[in-house]
Amino acid sequence: MPSDWIDGGASLAWVTSWAASVQGPYPIGNSAAQPDLSRVFPSPESGARELSFRLIVRPTLWGRAARIRMSNALGTRPVTFDGVFIGLQNAGAEITAGTNRAITFDGKNSVTVAAGQSAWSDAITLPFVCDPSANELAGRKLAVSFHVVGESGPMTWHAKALQSSYVTWPGAGAQGHAESEAAFPFATASWYFLDALDMFADEHSQDRAYAVVTLGDSITDGTVSTINGDDRWPDVLHRRLRAAYGNRIAVVNAGIGGNQVVGPAVYPPPAPLPPFLGGPSALSRLTRDVLSLSGVKVVIWLEGINDFSRRGNATFEAVALGMREGVARMRVGIPGVRVIGATVVSALGSGNEAHGFKEEDGKRRQLNDFIRTSGVFDAVADFDSVITDPRTGEMRAEFVPDNTLGGPGDKLHPNRLGYAAMGAAIDLKLLEA
Repeated sequence: MPSDWIDGGASLAWVTSWAASVQGPYPIGNSAAQPDLSRVFPSPESGARELSFRLIVRPTLWGRAARIRMSNALGTRPVTFDGVFIGLQNAGAEITAGTNRAITFDGKNSVTVAAGQSAWSDAITLPFVCDPSANELAGRKLAVSFHVVGESGPMTWHAKALQSSYVTWPGAGAQGHAESEAAFPFATASWYFLDALDMFADEHSQDRAYAVVTLGDSITDGTVSTINGDDRWPDVLHRRLRAAYGNRIAVVNAGIGGNQVVGPAVYPPPAPLPPFLGGPSALSRLTRDVLSLSGVKVVIWLEGINDFSRRGNATFEAVALGMREGVARMRVGIPGVRVIGATVVSALGSGNEAHGFKEEDGKRRQLNDFIRTSGVFDAVADFDSVITDPRTGEMRAEFVPDNTLGGPGDKLHPNRLGYAAMGAAIDLKLLEA
């Protein structure tokens, strides 16, 4: 490892290994299988009070050093974090003995993040990562712990993690140092404040390691897949890439349930209007969720169905123009980036009150023709042909039943089997930077 990595002298070797696109403020968003957290967060306006989080995240590229980004993007007041640690998850909220490491910010044990801002930590070595390419690390997860000093106010979060994380009682103070799970009695199915994890690429692959960002809505976020199953389509794609290329290509999920390409125009809207459940539009979050991440060389963009829903009610022309704008901004912000357009899968016949009608499906088909033929994208991932039954125009029957909560499914979100088919359908050669 180069001697100058700590002070950023080798910053090009950083690659974003995990991220969670933020929305909010809590509890605004489309969460899934969320426990009752009224005793933990009794007031959304007050947010977190003198408690510690232990968030569980799965790196898609491993390195011997890491750094994290704490976000207060949707907060209304400064938030101070201290007692920040990172360690290897054993099970639940328990950390593997001897792996927990303290994280600093500009050499200090705490950081105050202003409303609307974020902060990267200093680099921290991970002594338990002896060989980043070791098969034993594939699929392992990290526990990132931190303490909120005082009251946070409205919390920036990612609603639908589909991953169990953990929280202390309010007033419990800084508990991130503890390896035991005893101090973290509450489970949550969301991520809070933490929105990115970078890994320092192995010295043997620094010139070849990079990140693929999957930008999208709930179908990228993984709705109807299994809790803690890591079987969203980006997860399946990542496992294929690791099998083919080893520990070299990260896959970063930038999906938000309910997200749109062009709407809403303003997020969050002026009071007294409530924030939009689907978070800021893809265009308005592009800098934070794609351009500011490290080592990005490929983007796969799957979005549009929510724009055409009864809530979005956008025209095909507006969404196509938004995609043109978004791709152009990506090309300016990341010179040489490869942008892949993914065709939108059918929601025809959906039981979701905002979806399932013929006009929506007509716009979806128009958008898919645009994605396939406009030349805006470098390549196409044709998910529509994989998920849609050509006989009915609806989702194939085997992809409908719900894996998250059980039940018949909604004909809008593919299940675990459908996501596996999507992740397997992408030609890996399209992702070669």
